[in-house]
Amino acid sequence: MELRQLRYFVTLAEELHFGRAAAREHIVQSALSQQIQRLEREVGVRLLDRSTHHVDLTPAGAAFLIEARQILDHVSRATHAARNAVASAPTLRVGIIDAGYDTMPQILRELQHAHPGITLHQVEAGTPEQYRQLADGRLDIAIGHASQSPAEVTSKLIRLDPLGVLVPDDHRFADMMDGVPVPALAGEPLLLGEESQTPELNQFVIALCRAAGFAPTVYEGTVESTRAAADLVLQHRCVHCVPSSFRSSNRPGTTWRPLTEPVTHYPWSLLWHDANPSPHIATVIASARHLAQRLGWLQPAEPAPSADGSALMRQGDETA
Repeated sequence: MELRQLRYFVTLAEELHFGRAAAREHIVQSALSQQIQRLEREVGVRLLDRSTHHVDLTPAGAAFLIEARQILDHVSRATHAARNAVASAPTLRVGIIDAGYDTMPQILRELQHAHPGITLHQVEAGTPEQYRQLADGRLDIAIGHASQSPAEVTSKLIRLDPLGVLVPDDHRFADMMDGVPVPALAGEPLLLGEESQTPELNQFVIALCRAAGFAPTVYEGTVESTRAAADLVLQHRCVHCVPSSFRSSNRPGTTWRPLTEPVTHYPWSLLWHDANPSPHIATVIASARHLAQRLGWLQPAEPAPSADGSALMRQGDETA
């Protein structure tokens, strides 16, 4: 299917006349008719009712018209954005771990609301890859757990995210409205993230279980997307230990409950290379601080003890 076929179809749907539509598109009527026929063959349904003197959209054609217009609008916006990028100031390159976690998306919405002129380029990558891209200059700023950041990467703690467990609605944990005690996880198959994507979160969860006196039962499979994780939970194969910012905690059929005994928070930090000259880094940090203050992301809470007795919640505290 070609974009010109969609354009021809939209024009014909507006004119409902092959001659006028062909004139608008600066092609001969026979060429327009051929392209519409090819489009119908590819779609697999008749989009137009034709007679000698009349053209009408079929119900399928009317539905197709809505989507075709949206596709052409998206292409137009993409072209406009690409052309603007050539002439605009350098883009701020931002790393996000997974679109399913909402901390960085919220920060970026805050940033663009206050500074609409900043052009953003978002790169989805696990924390280890974000470190590499920060080091070689492919990223300006990223987000993650700062406990294993290289010496040249500076961090700023921005959110203490309540840790909880995602379960099916009919799981016994779903009835624990006040939270799930960490020792109750013993024996439950725990789904961890892909090691190349979220090694720090995996280590955080494992250390939390060990500090509670048990070795976790780790589900053998892994997933690379938040949607796939929620699917496994819905199939009753495992439970998923994730922060509250995990968007699939709102997935129909699943329930997220916070962990208690101890209450535990996962620390999210902004990360950037200390030699990066981008003037926008300070702007992102300021937007994140404003958002954190408004939403209470850094409210004091009791830290959870790790296996070695240190505070899990404070791993990854920011540098000044």
